[in-house]
Amino acid sequence: MTEENANHLRRIRSFVLREGRMTPAQQRAFDEHWARYGIDYSGKTQDFSARFARTAPLVMEIGFGNGEALAWASEHDLGRDFLGVEVHGPGVGRLMNALAARHASNVRLYKHDAVEVLEHEIAPGTLSQVRIWFPDPWHKKRHNKRRIIQPDFVALVASRMARGGQLHLATDWQPYAEHMLEVMEAAPHWRNDVGPGQYAEKPDWRIETHFERRGLKLGHGVWDLLYRIKD
Repeated sequence: MTEENANHLRRIRSFVLREGRMTPAQQRAFDEHWARYGIDYSGKTQDFSARFARTAPLVMEIGFGNGEALAWASEHDLGRDFLGVEVHGPGVGRLMNALAARHASNVRLYKHDAVEVLEHEIAPGTLSQVRIWFPDPWHKKRHNKRRIIQPDFVALVASRMARGGQLHLATDWQPYAEHMLEVMEAAPHWRNDVGPGQYAEKPDWRIETHFERRGLKLGHGVWDLLYRIKD
């Protein structure tokens, strides 16, 4: 990635930080559990084997919201370690409380911009899978440039993947699904896991969340995309 492209990624924010007040329980989570589950952004490459006290495949979920899917995945896939990235404090606090309640040991969290985390804290060859589920679709045309799935971004993700690593995208906004497909089919470092130009069936590892159920009740479709890093 060129310096110009990297600077462009840093300037673009795929989120708006309209953070509501945290509940007392969510605030206590930061006071009591951040030292265990949180990673303070430092701008330096992390040693995740040291963080987790083992070497295991590392899955990153970007924009985990309230953490429902990440909590489930970490409980039902103990052979992998999970790295969650989310900018909204209430969701981070909620997830930490859920993790602490069952003494989870295979999850660490950032409360920071995912682009900067990928750029500066994740070494090349680190990630076995990246999950980006139901990101903000920025449905107004003038805001489309804020969508996180853009050529420069998926190139950055590719540069951090281990051999055979996978990118899993999901959205309930059809125009965004079409945009994702267009970006990924043109991305030189990725190949479609189910065939050129094809959407995937929902994999077992992506549970149906409260957010998704609400969208389905409103008549929304859901589109999954699975891509594998090219050798």
